[in-house]
Amino acid sequence: MEITEIRITLRNDDKLRAFASITLDGQFVIRGLKIIEGSNGVFVAMPSRQRKDGSYQDVAHPINRETREWLEAEVIGAYKDEVRRAEQGPAQPYAREGVSGGEDY
Repeated sequence: MEITEIRITLRNDDKLRAFASITLDGQFVIRGLKIIEGSNGVFVAMPSRQRKDGSYQDVAHPINRETREWLEAEVIGAYKDEVRRAEQGPAQPYAREGVSGGEDY
């Protein structure tokens, strides 16, 4: 499995730093990842939905630590690239393209 595209949209909220969408193998998109500023730095929150009891349940998520760490490193790397890019000029949504890159979805 390969992340072939990462799109970052910066936010200026209290703890929410950005939204991210990733494309896997140029064929499957996961939207709604959140980059959150926590007490130990930024981390990636998976897309979730609110349940009837008010709790939240992830809609999509890695099933092992190794995959979670890999995905988080890729998304946070793209986020940091976008922050640097935004500091240099007008902010546009960031897309880090890989093998398939550039397709609309």
